[in-house]
Amino acid sequence: MEKEERAVFSALLGHSPQELFGKLPTPCYIIDEGKLRRNGEILASVMKRTGAKILLAQKAFSNYDFYPMLSEYLSGTEASGLYEARLGKEKMPGKEVHVFCGAYRQEEFDELLIYADHIVFNSPRQLEKFGAKAKEHGKSIGLRINPECSTQEGHAIYDPCAPGSRLGTTRAVWDQRMTPELISLLDGLHFHTLCEQNSDDLKRTLQGVEERFGDILPRMKWLNMGGGHHITREDYDISCLENCISYAQHKWDLQVYLEPGEAVALNAGFLASRVLDLMENGGTKIAVLDASAACHMPDVIEMPYKPPLYAADGEGDDAPFVYRLGGPTCLAGDVIGDYGFQDPLRENDLLLFGDMAIYTTCKNNTFNGMPLPDIWKRNEDGNLIRLTKFGYADFEMRLGRRE
Repeated sequence: MEKEERAVFSALLGHSPQELFGKLPTPCYIIDEGKLRRNGEILASVMKRTGAKILLAQKAFSNYDFYPMLSEYLSGTEASGLYEARLGKEKMPGKEVHVFCGAYRQEEFDELLIYADHIVFNSPRQLEKFGAKAKEHGKSIGLRINPECSTQEGHAIYDPCAPGSRLGTTRAVWDQRMTPELISLLDGLHFHTLCEQNSDDLKRTLQGVEERFGDILPRMKWLNMGGGHHITREDYDISCLENCISYAQHKWDLQVYLEPGEAVALNAGFLASRVLDLMENGGTKIAVLDASAACHMPDVIEMPYKPPLYAADGEGDDAPFVYRLGGPTCLAGDVIGDYGFQDPLRENDLLLFGDMAIYTTCKNNTFNGMPLPDIWKRNEDGNLIRLTKFGYADFEMRLGRRE
């Protein structure tokens, strides 16, 4: 376990996981209200100093029990489609609702107009198809652009600027397809190119935006710089971010929006799990848990990444006891990672994974009939409140007719 990760666990917990969560049924998620508030305070301070507006990207964190508290700090929500737009409108009332989708469905668009304040289109064709109607309903209209400025290293799946990307309109397509009539519909431009990155990458991206679309921006009312900004991370360069915001606002006289998801809930959640079985294969010690990477933390496989684990030792190479932690499903690759420990694991030991508020509860699934982990709230006074009670019905209802 890295030094920074130890500090995060220590600051949030103050006690051992067994003392805090030993009586909870596992697997379960625990979302820390105090950490969410501290993240909100950081984001609100950026807004106060710069005049930018920051939205919650619900694709990363959509646990709406915490929306009333987050609304104290944020300007609203960002949605990826109809259902998230409705969630933001209903659960964070009075705040802005922005939506971007790669392509909108004709049969859903009228309902979307009920919930969204800003609607961002992905292509000139989509703008041509839906823009006038959205404008007639008083919506602020934007177009997602592709600045063709890639800052990704090692995660091509998350690179909207990769060759052949379907996300955003390049300048070449703009010049070919954007008529004066379409341009007149626009209130703003949107770009999103980052993933868990620092503000130096935003600075590079903004330079690319200026090079390709700088002549367009003076005609716009706002510029949405998307998500992927790890603003609440300890080593994040907030001053560089604020300089980027100020530069854009003064250069083009427009309102700047940011829509981070991870920054809102970074290090604000845990996944508690227990050891079900211990086995060995060719010298590799294996612990089978009641939590699954495939079902309960899918980004471990999709990203991929190795989540922090309380009381584990770094990569584990030099630890006295090294275990491969995996889930109980039939997927051979349902592996969370190899972790080192000072003491041997035993059946029923409680393990606590960190940074489990983002891309978990909104992406988990019931593959193999795995039950969904319940969600608990840890209040700022340390008390635990159960928010959900999932069971067989949540598995069954997705698969066929309900009697």
